Amino acid sequence: MMTQGDKAANKHMKSDNVQAMLMIAPFLIGFILFGYVPIIYILRYAFTDFGGFGECKFTGIANFVRIIKRDPDFWQSLLNAFLLAAGKLAVEIPLALGLAVLLNRKIRGMNFFRVTLFLPSIISAVIIGLIFSLLFASHNGMINAILMNAGLIAKPINWFNTKWKAMFILGLASVWQNYGINMIFFLMALQSIPQELYDCASIDGAKGIKGFFYVIFPVIAPIFQSILLVAIVGSLKICDLVIACTNGQPGGTTEVVMTYIYKSFFGKSGRNIEVGYASAMSLVTAVFLGLVTVVYLRATKKLKEIV
Repeated sequence: MMTQGDKAANKHMKSDNVQAMLMIAPFLIGFILFGYVPIIYILRYAFTDFGGFGECKFTGIANFVRIIKRDPDFWQSLLNAFLLAAGKLAVEIPLALGLAVLLNRKIRGMNFFRVTLFLPSIISAVIIGLIFSLLFASHNGMINAILMNAGLIAKPINWFNTKWKAMFILGLASVWQNYGINMIFFLMALQSIPQELYDCASIDGAKGIKGFFYVIFPVIAPIFQSILLVAIVGSLKICDLVIACTNGQPGGTTEVVMTYIYKSFFGKSGRNIEVGYASAMSLVTAVFLGLVTVVYLRATKKLKEIV
């Protein structure tokens, strides 16, 4: 039989549950409206010929046949996304981890450097794209001015006239934008390691690089796995930075898959509005991202086993 105190406790718990549900309801509603509802519409339009207005004609798998057989530009944009992601992450992740190790010290003024190095992460990707496009401008860019004043070049370099130079600028801009947030994630992982572990490693002679790879890295390996996965998926979905910096130029050679889909969906850069075809490309891209995630998780499964 429930006592008066038990009844009061149950009533208080129910009140807390109602309050919690009311607090998370706006987030849940927004998540459903802007997360799941668009997916439903993409699934609907992927099998149609729909230009955003007028008749929505069912075409079966025609859009997917077009992607596979008649649209090499889509596959080139997908390859560009993978190349850009691989190139920038090869620099971004080691840089973020190295800075996190250096900043994980109890030295006066260290918080200033942590905040300063994190600042690029809070700047809009569009702003960063515009900044780098101006920095590397052909005629009045700051980078060309510095190189010419230093006597390293005789005339301005056109940084955006070839694919690989433009891709280099995009990678540089993306690294500058994202290394800060990954640095903070790594720093949080390092600060979760007990001080006793550092002391024991020091006594056993595991210091410096040896101590990092044999003591510290095995502890943060699961967190490293998650950080790298988020960075990979985020890099493959890069869009606004490319549009603001190069807009796919020169000649569409720096187009990545997300910008290619965006321009088809909204009819940008002289293209027709093709909602149905863009939806089909979104599904194909989602499948590739899912495959990348599965392959990555299986390939890095041993990271959890070494802890």
